[in-house]
Amino acid sequence: MKYQPHSATSYAAAVEILETADTLRAKVYRFIRDAGHATDEQIQDGLTMNPSTQRPRRIELLEAGIIRDSGRKAKTKSGRDAVVWELAERSVKRQGDLFS
Repeated sequence: MKYQPHSATSYAAAVEILETADTLRAKVYRFIRDAGHATDEQIQDGLTMNPSTQRPRRIELLEAGIIRDSGRKAKTKSGRDAVVWELAERSVKRQGDLFS
């Protein structure tokens, strides 16, 4: 469970999200899988998901080796560069373990 150790509200939010994290992580995974690639902003817009909910789920997928940085960038609505995320090759083999 990840949270900011100096923040009681961060800890409370982390505990609350534990029950739904797997489902939210699966939604982020499926969005990237179905789109082929996506930025955080595209995932947030496509899933109508708060950035504070989406980004930690994407980080979990990245740390598990399920997705990776594609090496490409795309512009955000504000014109800044954003990482384009894609599935890692081995994610097809591992998805059943994480999202069954």
